[in-house]
Amino acid sequence: MSDEGKLFVGGLSFDTNEDTLAEAFGKFGAIEKVDVIRDRESGNSRGFGFVKFENVEDAKDAQEGMHGKTLDGRAIRVDEAGKGGGLYAPRLYYTSGGFLSVGARPSSGPQRYYRCGGTGQCRCFFLN
Repeated sequence: MSDEGKLFVGGLSFDTNEDTLAEAFGKFGAIEKVDVIRDRESGNSRGFGFVKFENVEDAKDAQEGMHGKTLDGRAIRVDEAGKGGGLYAPRLYYTSGGFLSVGARPSSGPQRYYRCGGTGQCRCFFLN
């Protein structure tokens, strides 16, 4: 599936759902798919989502028209999906022994590992 015409929408209110997002972006053209990304365990919104337009030009118009606008009381950020906006979003990997690895891949270069106890306190380890 191509990412052409797909937009990343960040800064969403936790109350924003797929219908709200589709309604806000639908005025720019036909929408193929809308996703609000949710936490696997709680089902709560993670504050971002994606809108895929059938037409790439409609997506560009929506990006220009909606970036910085307010939706459900929050200013949203709209970018092409897959095009970073300067923010680093590390991938998280669980490793044996209950460690959490943060980085590009568990096997690449120095990694940060976090060990969290039941009290919610975490310790950070840097390993080469």
